[in-house]
Amino acid sequence: MKKDKTVIAFFVTGNIHKFHEARTALSKFNIAIGMLNIEAVEIQDDDIETIAKTSALEAAHKSDLPVFVEDAGLFIKALNGFPGPYSKYAYRTIGTRGILKLMEKVDQRDAYFQSVAAFCKPDDQAQPLCFEGKAYGKLTYEERGSQGFGFDPIFEPVEGKNRKTFAQMTTEEKNRYSHRAQALQKFARWCRPRL
Repeated sequence: MKKDKTVIAFFVTGNIHKFHEARTALSKFNIAIGMLNIEAVEIQDDDIETIAKTSALEAAHKSDLPVFVEDAGLFIKALNGFPGPYSKYAYRTIGTRGILKLMEKVDQRDAYFQSVAAFCKPDDQAQPLCFEGKAYGKLTYEERGSQGFGFDPIFEPVEGKNRKTFAQMTTEEKNRYSHRAQALQKFARWCRPRL
């Protein structure tokens, strides 16, 4: 890729860990991001894309800037997709230990992380554009690692060669496999020629 001028994008998040991962992933595309901590209503919905779109639309109108948001969830097969779009709430209430407790004596450990990055301009007619990423893997039987955040210590991606959880990886290593990096790379390829 030729070295174009740096593009600036505004990421609406209050999560510094998420911001750091996004900044690292997007820097490869010569996209610099600013962090906007805007109070946007996060609706409860069964669909992550709907949640991301709603947040992006509200944040664009509140800030009067073109912005992107990112929402993600952990979907556990043995728990019928729980916690899914309710991952943030589940993490705050029961945490990784609570999930491991629910998975006691369960051999079926398949799970995936889904991420949706939604971009929106503040125009009245604007509709958010969404970019999705998924990371497939397995839940571990115990927490491993101290990097990352959220459910990272109990998720081992299938693509990882060293049987590491996301929490045992550096940001750069995690971005090779993560749902968030996949969604943001799709966003970057779309926005690079447009912003």
